[in-house]
Amino acid sequence: MAGKRKNNPAGSTNSYRGDVLRVLGALKVATTDQIQRIGAPHLTFRHADKPTPSKRKQARTASHTAALSDMRGHGLSENGGSTETGDALRNLTPKGLLAASYELNRPVTEMGSTARGAGSSGASHPMAVNETVIALLRPKPNMARLAKDPAEVRAAAQAAVDSPDGIGTIASFWTEVPLPATGTWNAPGKGGAQADLVLTAPQDGVPLLFIEVDNCHETAEELADKLEKYARFFRRKVKDTDGKERPMWRTRWTAPEGRYGDAPHPPVLLVFNRIGERNPNRTVSRLQELTRHLWQGERERGGYHLYDRRIPIIATGLNQLRQHGPAGPVFVRFGRSGPQTLLEAIGNPRREAADAREQEEAKARAAAYQAEVRRAAQEQAAKQAAEREARRPVCTGCGAKFTDARWQAVQPTDWGATKDSHPHLCDSCKQKAGAAVSPAADTQGRRKPERGEAGPDGFWPAPQRPVCTECGAAFTDERWKATKRVGWGDSPAKRPSLCGDCDQRFEADLDLAWGVSPRQEERDQEEDQAVPKQKGTGWFSRLRG
Repeated sequence: MAGKRKNNPAGSTNSYRGDVLRVLGALKVATTDQIQRIGAPHLTFRHADKPTPSKRKQARTASHTAALSDMRGHGLSENGGSTETGDALRNLTPKGLLAASYELNRPVTEMGSTARGAGSSGASHPMAVNETVIALLRPKPNMARLAKDPAEVRAAAQAAVDSPDGIGTIASFWTEVPLPATGTWNAPGKGGAQADLVLTAPQDGVPLLFIEVDNCHETAEELADKLEKYARFFRRKVKDTDGKERPMWRTRWTAPEGRYGDAPHPPVLLVFNRIGERNPNRTVSRLQELTRHLWQGERERGGYHLYDRRIPIIATGLNQLRQHGPAGPVFVRFGRSGPQTLLEAIGNPRREAADAREQEEAKARAAAYQAEVRRAAQEQAAKQAAEREARRPVCTGCGAKFTDARWQAVQPTDWGATKDSHPHLCDSCKQKAGAAVSPAADTQGRRKPERGEAGPDGFWPAPQRPVCTECGAAFTDERWKATKRVGWGDSPAKRPSLCGDCDQRFEADLDLAWGVSPRQEERDQEEDQAVPKQKGTGWFSRLRG
């Protein structure tokens, strides 16, 4: 036929057929309205100008109805009866489940059954499960797909976008999941339970949540028996691929490990859809008493509870969940007073607050300890500095304390180190003392040592050179050679301990003391030898002859 597509005669697109596969692959059975609200929520805000709700519903679900028609022609989907309100139920065939496994990125073995025959009795429970999923998801419209719509349509859609977010995506949910207390995942034995929903959304703070939906037909005892089966499943351990025993549920799902002494089981959420004859308030009150041993924790000194190997059991109503979503305070956890948000209900906020306080106190103690260490170090440094200042030398000339550099200069570094010429004077006084001494003689009339000679304090850059014992001046090279010992004998000089000047003064002093010095006597003898002796003429000379 001209204008019709041969493969998809209803004119559906890949996008809408993908919506059908994802929704029915996760929920197993659903109406076209539910598929549209989950897969394409922006269509909910269109066709507001239609005169009746049925007309608006028909208009917004037309695209997915066409997709279902084409998929039915391909053998992927089929009609599964109708709800109590007359809406047609849709489910996938085995071929459709295989196609959905690719859309949801799940193994085929985890896709479940085809849900054939679910609509034979109106499918009230599957519809409540689907509505629970929609209430938790809170699908947000894509505003880009409403760019050409009227302003009032965009305003209504924007209000939905600005409302609190939901949890997860349609791929985060599993339905009708067996929880085998015996047997295997694919062949469960007797005594196990089957979860209506399993939610895994770690990106939103819900790593693992089991959900039971009740249309208020079951008694508290029946629900308690189902929770006992949950506890039995949670306690079951099997060998994992590494040969170690682990809880069976951990071999399929991932959740954070609990801390030592506080490793609770995964939480279970009870959603009550009040269409039956039982009052959920009375059911919940009775159920708490029947399951106390499953959920009651141990109170700690910090004001919180530990829930080691306990099941966090939470209850809420479907109408409240629709209105407020998971971020609303509409969840009541068994054993706690007052409603909470979902994340608070499945968690342990008091423990987290206590841990935060403990961490802050630990940080404060660590900071106080570090401050005490710094204070002690400062006090020790101040004490050492004071002791060092007490040992700092003081100039004997002006009374000023030595600088660090001057103190270091006068300190001997080893046994052979030289000494400063004025170790008891500061730099200024040392310079003044050096300038006050004349080049030729000091203040006491002694000759100032020449460059290379020892100073008045005995400082001597070359310890081998002799020093005069009288004036303290260093020997000149000539005097040093004159007084040097010859072999093993003594020095040939008469006074080897005196410098040349002092030796001459010593000679002069001898001349003054004895009248004629040995040198004068030697000079007289030399003069006598130089003058010839005259012969006598008197009787004495004749007598000698």
